[in-house]
Amino acid sequence: MSAANRAPTARILHLHSTFSAGGKERRAVRLMNAFGPRVAHTVVTGVLGETGAARELSRALKIAYPTDFPALAGRPTPARLQKIARAMQGHDLVLTYNWGALDAVMAHTLFADFYRLPPLIHHEDGFNADEQGGLKKSRNWYRRIALGRARALVVPSEVLEEIALTAWAQPLGRVHRIPNGIDTAAFAKKPRADALQGIIKRKGELWVGTLAGMRPVKNLPGLVRAFAPLPAQWQLVIVGDGPERAAIRAEAERLGIEDRVHLPGFAPDPARFVGLFDIFALSSHSEQFPLSLVEAMAAGIAVAAPAVGDIADMVSPDNQPFITPRADEAALSGTLAALAVDTGLRNRLGQSNRLHARAHFEERAMIEAYRRLYAAAMGRESLP
Repeated sequence: MSAANRAPTARILHLHSTFSAGGKERRAVRLMNAFGPRVAHTVVTGVLGETGAARELSRALKIAYPTDFPALAGRPTPARLQKIARAMQGHDLVLTYNWGALDAVMAHTLFADFYRLPPLIHHEDGFNADEQGGLKKSRNWYRRIALGRARALVVPSEVLEEIALTAWAQPLGRVHRIPNGIDTAAFAKKPRADALQGIIKRKGELWVGTLAGMRPVKNLPGLVRAFAPLPAQWQLVIVGDGPERAAIRAEAERLGIEDRVHLPGFAPDPARFVGLFDIFALSSHSEQFPLSLVEAMAAGIAVAAPAVGDIADMVSPDNQPFITPRADEAALSGTLAALAVDTGLRNRLGQSNRLHARAHFEERAMIEAYRRLYAAAMGRESLP
């Protein structure tokens, strides 16, 4: 009997605020692929229909997307939380992700003993626009209570680790910092000019590129403004989907650069095309440990980005002077301009970033850390 046809050895329930193709979702997908077909997965998303990350899942996996799971959002009444708790039964491990799944964490804490629920591990990767200016006290208190019975809280960044230990009052043994990692070797090869569907990099063109969910917290209209003064041979390529697409397009039209701003939509397998970028740029109001930044570094690209989350510590020391103050579009624009006029500088920073990514952000270490943590929570020596 082939491995793909054997009965699963573990059943994992994933409760996501969204399963669009963002950083946390793509990391979850890589872990699911790494664990293989001997682990069965049930994926629930708080936003119905947002399952773009599923396009990168292996077809060999056993995955269910139930439509009758209780809503993850709503008033946290005892009756609603009890329904969520009952729906967790029948699994070996529950994995929850971000604020949008905190009611499920609370449900687990309140009803785990009554329903003999499996262990729960919560993951926090950052904040949406409503907390980008500062954490909300009410949410801090809710997190403190909800996480009281969680087996572990996983964060990718030092900033979030500090928040978890202080603002959320989590005990040291519950908090696990696991930096995001990628297969750095996959990004080493120079892509073909037509590697990104819907757009071809033409001779003489130079690209400022980014990968981002088109949400307000990513401040992509701000990136359009910061890019606008660059010379005509420079193009801005924003890979991703989301509700801000129209606002991004409108800002490009207002500035008269709509012919130089390209929105090809979601594209799987960034290793195939990220190397087309000559500068990688972020403009987010809030980040923690952006996976797209690691991918750009592994592809040997110079980075211009604001100093949010761990970004300043993620890039190579040579690239750190090109990390700008948070919410300073003029500084970001100046950095883009400085990199745009100096090919040698871009090449040096790119090579430094590539070596730094290989040394610090390899996928194997990340996968093994999660494998050990999940297996330990289930009382097992290992996962497949």
